[in-house]
Amino acid sequence: MDLRSAGLLPPLPAAFLAGSDLDLLSPLRLLPPDGLPSGDPPRVDRRALAEALASANVGYGHPLSAELAARLADPATRVIVTGQQPGLLGGPLYTLTKAVAAAGLAKRLEEAGQPAVAVFWVATEDHDFLETSRAAVPTPRGTTRVDLGDDPSPLLPVGMRSLGPQVAAALAEIEEAIPGERYAEWLAAVGRWYRPDARFGEAFSRLLVGLLGEGCPLLLDSMLPALKAAQAPLMERLVRERAAVDDLYVAADRRITERGYDLQVQPQPGSSPLFLFHGRERRRIRWCDGDRFSLRGGDDCEYTVDELLAVIAENPAIVSPGVLARPAFQDAVLGTFVQVMGPGELSYMPQVAPLYDLLEIDAPWTALRPQAIVLEDHQIEKMDELGLPLERLVAPDLDLDGWLAERTGIDFVGPVRARLASLLGELGTPALELDPNLEKPLEKTRDNILRALDTFSGKVSGALARSNEVAQRRAQALREAVRPDGTLQERVVCSAHYTGKYGPRFVAELERQLGWRSDRLQVVRIGPAGSSS
Repeated sequence: MDLRSAGLLPPLPAAFLAGSDLDLLSPLRLLPPDGLPSGDPPRVDRRALAEALASANVGYGHPLSAELAARLADPATRVIVTGQQPGLLGGPLYTLTKAVAAAGLAKRLEEAGQPAVAVFWVATEDHDFLETSRAAVPTPRGTTRVDLGDDPSPLLPVGMRSLGPQVAAALAEIEEAIPGERYAEWLAAVGRWYRPDARFGEAFSRLLVGLLGEGCPLLLDSMLPALKAAQAPLMERLVRERAAVDDLYVAADRRITERGYDLQVQPQPGSSPLFLFHGRERRRIRWCDGDRFSLRGGDDCEYTVDELLAVIAENPAIVSPGVLARPAFQDAVLGTFVQVMGPGELSYMPQVAPLYDLLEIDAPWTALRPQAIVLEDHQIEKMDELGLPLERLVAPDLDLDGWLAERTGIDFVGPVRARLASLLGELGTPALELDPNLEKPLEKTRDNILRALDTFSGKVSGALARSNEVAQRRAQALREAVRPDGTLQERVVCSAHYTGKYGPRFVAELERQLGWRSDRLQVVRIGPAGSSS
């Protein structure tokens, strides 16, 4: 199913896939939907980082940590990078498909005779507690959502937070909502990683290794000391060239808006793309006149740029890139060959792109991640029986009652509406000949009559839909499966759920079926829970 024609992509990614406005990405290059990247990888010394990653991934239980780290250390290796915040229970399904897609692309390059390794950037420096502390699972009674409660420490990076006692309650709530011995056993395994005393990044990384095993990318915690040391020269350069950086962002934003696109990240002139950890808060740096700066939320320009440069040199761990600098930092230290991104991330890359030339970073290929939906065999059979194609089923504006009514072939309101609209139109000529001031009252009368008839038509559609209760129930169940609570499945259902429901075969099927067609919504087809197919 084509994502562009279905209206399931934001404007900029849709334009890029159509070959339009690609200059906004320059010097980044967009990888075609079914393409294989070409060229030589950037030559970057990754040995220290690879050594640190080998140790960290052993701690996560990665079975190939030493082998993948050795591959990363080799400057001839092509590095495929993707990443996400360490969401509760693995984050939404698209987090898992990102990891599988990056590992799959690395495998394709290896098979083509080009050494490659996949790296997953675990964004532990992010402080969006709301995004990382919630999860959802489909149950027989609908979507069950769990969370870890209110944010106890706003602006504290999630990598510095423990999950807390609420995580046990969340797992218990899911277990109650989804009965079954196999699911309960899986939740017990997940609970050994998602302990109250565990950190977000640690639990997420152990889960991802538990899900993917040898197929898991090398996991890179964005707060890893070796990574922060590698980023320090980039941080220093952004500080020293702060005026040029601000000018580049302003110019990039102007180019984007002049093409008619909205900005994915709202501009903050005078602000740095760097954050400083201060008082248990990750706060954005704002430049003041002269060589001073303040932290967002404070009014006084009480700090000097020299003090900031000293912090970067002595303790880079407490300085971090924001969204408009992180991709460039990532690609500089890893020598990224291909970065695999979601639609939202690709939407803000034109705002990031100017940093690559400023910081003299070899710009990588940029690829839109594959998007997928999981359906059981019987669900696909029901779609065929109902004559309800996937394109229509996932459409944001689907009027299910209207479709069910249309399916009956009965429409006694539509012809009457058309005749009535025509008759009302005939009033125009004599009314306006009598008095031109009657134009607006006539339009209002016409609109009110037709609007009332449309409301009645909706009630008729509902009655027709209810006349076949079996079809209605099946269609509603399918709709809830692909768009739980009105949002695409991959953005709602947590990654951990699928292995609990289908067992290890789910990941095997995901790896086997997920193709590199990033312009299509792909269906991962699987037999029902309890089957071996």
